[in-house]
Amino acid sequence: MRVAAIDLRGVTVMKAGKELISGVNWRVETGERWVLFGPNGAGKTTLLQVVSTYQFPARGTATILGQRMGRTDVRRLRPRIGYVGPAPAALVRRHLPCRDIVVTGRHAAFVDTRWHHYTDADWEFAHRQMKTMGVAALADREFATLSDGERKRVLIARALMARPDLLLLDEPGTGLDLGARERLIASLSGMAGSAEGLTVILVTHHVEEIPPGFDRMLILAEGRVKARGEIRGTLTGDTLTGIYGIPIGVTSSNGRYVATGNNHPGRSLGSDS
Repeated sequence: MRVAAIDLRGVTVMKAGKELISGVNWRVETGERWVLFGPNGAGKTTLLQVVSTYQFPARGTATILGQRMGRTDVRRLRPRIGYVGPAPAALVRRHLPCRDIVVTGRHAAFVDTRWHHYTDADWEFAHRQMKTMGVAALADREFATLSDGERKRVLIARALMARPDLLLLDEPGTGLDLGARERLIASLSGMAGSAEGLTVILVTHHVEEIPPGFDRMLILAEGRVKARGEIRGTLTGDTLTGIYGIPIGVTSSNGRYVATGNNHPGRSLGSDS
């Protein structure tokens, strides 16, 4: 059987006697692009912590990149996982130029470049990742001078610098204005089309933030899986209406999605509008 990037079986996570996620089964094949979707408090961050190997299940098994948690040294597994979210962002030395921020991702370092040796190939690879994310022109700018959207694209380029097998993006669109969000989505869509073999998980609770090229979805609510599979069959008005308790319709156009409250909760994604 082909080794999956993520294979969760009956995963349950407990905190203070409460189940944060319960009985989650989820298999992600190598190279797939998934959206992890659900309302606030659904358990998305907890599930991402399991996938990143920083949270062990109370019950069930979690096998990440072919290594079963509890039976492997996660310190050796973690360098194969790129993670972009609030925690690593807080460790970045903001006075450094963006080029240095990106290249230091080669060693998962949060210090300046004098602490490690970087080859010409490393610097060239860093430039290519910045170009992929649309931030090559910012190479000489101090990280502190960037907008929130620019910073997030630089941090994704940094995560790609380590050549990860699995990339986890924890709500990268949070706090961005419309223009910054659209630039980020365009960059993520381009990455999805060019980074062959890279498995990507994007966490969001806004369907408008799903980039073209991401075609699978796992929907969580109250710590349980409500739906999974290809987006066009999973992201339906019926499903969202059941989760949020109000009539919601879903439409699609040119690979993008919109969810709105209306009187047609079962409206399908079958036609552009």
